[in-house]
Amino acid sequence: MKRWRIPLGLVLLVVVIISVLMIPFKQAFTFTETRAKHPQMAYRVLSDVSEFQIRYVHSIFLTNVYETYRVQGKNGMLKFLTMEYEDVGIGLPGYAEEGETLSVTEEGIYTLTYQDKVIDSFVLYIGDVDAQLAFGYKGVETDLKAYLQRGHSYEFRVKRLSLYELLKGVNLNGKKK
Repeated sequence: MKRWRIPLGLVLLVVVIISVLMIPFKQAFTFTETRAKHPQMAYRVLSDVSEFQIRYVHSIFLTNVYETYRVQGKNGMLKFLTMEYEDVGIGLPGYAEEGETLSVTEEGIYTLTYQDKVIDSFVLYIGDVDAQLAFGYKGVETDLKAYLQRGHSYEFRVKRLSLYELLKGVNLNGKKK
């Protein structure tokens, strides 16, 4: 019986290929489905610009709400900067709490500014209604309902992705599907 010997060079090549595929190297905004057996992920690669915005239409007032964040350092923490809205009520505060400042423009736009509200992630629920939900980055707004499944929740965070994860996920490149 003849024994097969695997050349050392081939073993090293396989190890290098697997390493290249699996080692996280690109920092990205990620939307990972929660409560799913095989969670789907969508992402947008993060470049030198660290601020981004989530825009949604309030379900009762039917007006735009803008939440602005900044990515803090290489660990991917999210600093909540401001929330801008037109109406005060359910989910939209009429006063500032400790560590916050509320201002109102002559046009009636409320701006809630946060001094030190830092989080590692948050969960977005993609409602099954036709209200808008968008992710804004570098002047491009992406319709999240065109990429993410309605009726599902997604955890949003900034993390490093491997080449395998980049190939497997859905790239939110700012274009409609």
